Amino acid sequence: MNKLLLHPAAKPLLFVLMLLPAAQLVVGVFANTLGANPAETLIRSTGAWALRFLCIGLSVTPLRVTLKLPVLARFRRMLGLLCFFYACCHLLAYAALDMGFDWAEIWRDVLKRPFITVGMATFVLLLPLAATSFNRAMRALGGQRWQRLHRLVYVAACLAVLHFLWMRSGKQLFGEVWLYGSWIALALAWRVWRRFRR
Repeated sequence: MNKLLLHPAAKPLLFVLMLLPAAQLVVGVFANTLGANPAETLIRSTGAWALRFLCIGLSVTPLRVTLKLPVLARFRRMLGLLCFFYACCHLLAYAALDMGFDWAEIWRDVLKRPFITVGMATFVLLLPLAATSFNRAMRALGGQRWQRLHRLVYVAACLAVLHFLWMRSGKQLFGEVWLYGSWIALALAWRVWRRFRR
């Protein structure tokens, strides 16, 4: 498995596969296949994919250690940036399709609706993580400070699940919420357990 994941084509292939959901949404826009409410489909789909990639990114270290696959670490940055990409698409779709780029109205919405407040807070936390995900930023911050900063991903993950929960509560659809919530809880519990063992 290590040899397979170290293949030069592994990373580009995975990158292309992870962009397929975005490509499918773009095709859906032009083919008019996004259902009766395309704006809602775009907003919710991009948000769901951001949360999925956040969950997958948090799973890299537990899987790397448990399965003894150190090569998995080379995919972690890409997963984090893809999570941020889908989060940007989610925010852009909300701002453009739901609010018509009315920034005053967006600000009022952020202050008025708690699930929008939490969603915006999640994005704000992801922003410095994406900005400092490169080697130059890591060297400038120093290893320890960089690690402390990137622990914000745990807070962002919890807020993302809360945002998703409040968004789904209106339709009483909690299946996916429990799935992602449990996934993130297990990833965090594994880290706590490992630190306790040390």
